[in-house]
Amino acid sequence: MKQYTVTGMSCAACSARVEKAVSKVDGVTSCSVSLLTNSMGVEGSATDAQIVEAVEQAGYGASPKGTATESENDKANNSLEQLKAAQDALVDRETPKLRNRLIASLIFLVVLMYFSMGHMMWGWPLPEFFNGNHVAMGLLQLLLTVAVMVINQKFFISGFKGLIHGAPNMDTLVALGSAASFGYSVYALFAMTAAQVNGDMDAVMSYMHEFYFESAAMILALITVGKMLEAHSKGKTTDALKSLMQLAPKTATVVRDGVEQEISVNAVKKGDIFVVRPGENIPVDGEIIDGTTAVNESALTGESIPVDKQPKDAVSAATVNQSGFIKCRATRVGEDTTLSQIIQMVSDAAATKAPIAKIADRVSGVFVPAVITIAVITIIAWLIAGETVGFALARGISVLVISCPCALGLATPVAIMVGNGKGAKSGILFKTAASLEATGRTQIVALDKTGTITSGEPKVTDIVPDETFFEGTGNNAGKLLAIAASVEAKSEHPLAKAIMERAKTDEIAVAEVTDFSAVVGNGLTAILAGKMIKAGNLAFVSKFVKVSDDMRAKAVEFSKEGKTPLFFAADDRLCGIIAVADTIKEDSPEAVRQLKNMGIRVVMLTGDNEQTANAIGKQAGVDEVIAGVLPDGKEAVIRKLKKQGRVAMVGDGINDAPALTRADMGIAIGAGSDVAIDAADVVLMKSRLIDVPAAVRLSRATLTNIHENLFWAFFYNVIGIPLAAGLWYPLLGWKLNPMFGAAAMSLSSFCVVTNALRLNLCRVYDPKHDRKAKPDRKDKADKPDESEEKSMTKTMNIEGMMCCHCEARVKKALEALDAVSEAAVSHESGTAVVTLSSDISDEKLKETVEAEDYKVTSIQ
Repeated sequence: MKQYTVTGMSCAACSARVEKAVSKVDGVTSCSVSLLTNSMGVEGSATDAQIVEAVEQAGYGASPKGTATESENDKANNSLEQLKAAQDALVDRETPKLRNRLIASLIFLVVLMYFSMGHMMWGWPLPEFFNGNHVAMGLLQLLLTVAVMVINQKFFISGFKGLIHGAPNMDTLVALGSAASFGYSVYALFAMTAAQVNGDMDAVMSYMHEFYFESAAMILALITVGKMLEAHSKGKTTDALKSLMQLAPKTATVVRDGVEQEISVNAVKKGDIFVVRPGENIPVDGEIIDGTTAVNESALTGESIPVDKQPKDAVSAATVNQSGFIKCRATRVGEDTTLSQIIQMVSDAAATKAPIAKIADRVSGVFVPAVITIAVITIIAWLIAGETVGFALARGISVLVISCPCALGLATPVAIMVGNGKGAKSGILFKTAASLEATGRTQIVALDKTGTITSGEPKVTDIVPDETFFEGTGNNAGKLLAIAASVEAKSEHPLAKAIMERAKTDEIAVAEVTDFSAVVGNGLTAILAGKMIKAGNLAFVSKFVKVSDDMRAKAVEFSKEGKTPLFFAADDRLCGIIAVADTIKEDSPEAVRQLKNMGIRVVMLTGDNEQTANAIGKQAGVDEVIAGVLPDGKEAVIRKLKKQGRVAMVGDGINDAPALTRADMGIAIGAGSDVAIDAADVVLMKSRLIDVPAAVRLSRATLTNIHENLFWAFFYNVIGIPLAAGLWYPLLGWKLNPMFGAAAMSLSSFCVVTNALRLNLCRVYDPKHDRKAKPDRKDKADKPDESEEKSMTKTMNIEGMMCCHCEARVKKALEALDAVSEAAVSHESGTAVVTLSSDISDEKLKETVEAEDYKVTSIQ
């Protein structure tokens, strides 16, 4: 998406005009204009010159934000300059200008109001010269009004320019209202002079009451007040984006030719060695090559607890080195750093439009012409009804100045900007405005088990020593762990790593073993202190030693809990059992509970066998478990779930890319530095499942805020315009002074923006106010797919499988066969239930499994 800066826009009608003009350019596939940030995002093959020309022909200005064909070195060299330019673009320059205009206007307006309303209504004294000199009073009011109009000439330039180009905007309404008041007052002044020449003092006094000079000036001053408040509030909505930009380091200390040099961060190149001392910001993304430290990553992830880092660990720009001296190699610089990608993502999201904004856009496109038409009809109607020209004109002017297209145009983008900024501070990144809107409408959340619900790394959960083997009353669990760690030290199996990690944590000494041998798919053997150690599953170890019924019962219990029991024996005696499992994350049950309280159905997807999957699913508290699903099969599951409602898929963004893309909303969890995951619509920086309900909560709060803003914008105009037109005057005697209409208009946009700023108070991790979403209008019942044909199944009995990783190997091999649509494999029962879509010989199935070094004993 190419980004452009657009100048000259003042309301939603302006942004709609620009969007319409650019969309007509050949080669443009999509265009989105943001009134909030005065920016435009364009997709397609059209050139910058064509885009700029289209905007200029529409009566506005445009310039490209950056070039799309820069080399990698150019990106690195220009990143700091571009960041400065982006920061500069967000600087609030309008508020100071409007404040100066307002102060200058008020100086003249106070004098004008004293002469017009103060003297005429309350009899305030005037200099002797003006006593009885009504023409002089009229001339003074004219001069003071002209001064205010010159100070606020921007309204007239922009307003009439838009009218000439056939694109009237909010400034057009203000300019017409003020000009009409001023024009009629000038007419009254000339009529007064004629009456005075003719000596008709009664007519002179009546024309004094026909002056609307104060209205012409007051309209401009009040609209300026509203514009100033709006500009100040709009500046606040981009605070989150500005704070992210301010995090960017300006310098880096690199090592070149063995000498430390402090250079500008945009001069750092990929592969450079840089050093960071305690308390310093890390300048670019890199990898630690020397030293250990704790890094505060709250700037990027919102997580305040420092993360321990050691050699080969990745570090990110703008995070703070808190404790140790580290030397790093630059891996990503310039626009490629995590911080730059986050800034770009938040900025891009602000430049896109949420689907809900289309209603306001359609209304904004015809709003101003419709208001001008209503104003003209109002004036004509009151004249036909027999009212005076002054009365009719006042009603028409009130219609012009009370109408506010700005509130409609700002209702959605300000909420999107604040919501995106709030999410970025918590490590929740929405790629587009549409994703921020749609996340809250999720009805089903599909969670990948490994790395999402669980930690993704096997850990030792239970150590059960056989007390009859160990002598004495010492630390038998520690002794068993020492035996296990010693024999597993030479194994590369993931379960062996879990045992080694536990031994390291418990500070268990590891002894040297000899004659180490790995029996593929079964277990290990080795000599430790003169004893033959056997390690593996029950089927393997029970061939050599007797396993008591109690130990067998323990193993069955572990299996039901989703754990893998590993048996250890020395010579002809059992030493004990160590259970290993991919443990559930601490926050997973709470995250699932919160999602369910929001009325969201939670489904877990896993490649594990049904027993293990159900054990994990029960711990997490999910509504449904779908087991035996490999990464390439998740996409098909998501397709089926979408028939039942809007689906959000939560995964790691790499293995789950097809499923993330297929889902209505793809959420990548634990992205860390890889925030630019193409398949994801929402990126969660932290590996915490609790961020999923937080994202839904923030989306719902933002959507509610948008609804409130749109309601206020529509309600205000629906109520205000009839009141200004005098619709209630014949019945209730209500009529609106144009000055009060201008005051109401000036406050309407301010109220919308201020309401959006309330999102900063949203507690995204607080479930107290959670409620179940309203059911979807389209009732998607949980029905089986009738088109699915009945399929044949075969059960294979297999020896040699000892863990979930063995299951995965067998499952993948079987499902690679064209005739196999699904294979449910269990290492506990030693079976594989194969679902066939067409005929296949038993020999072929057997050959496939045994090619993976497992033994097939029978096929039923």
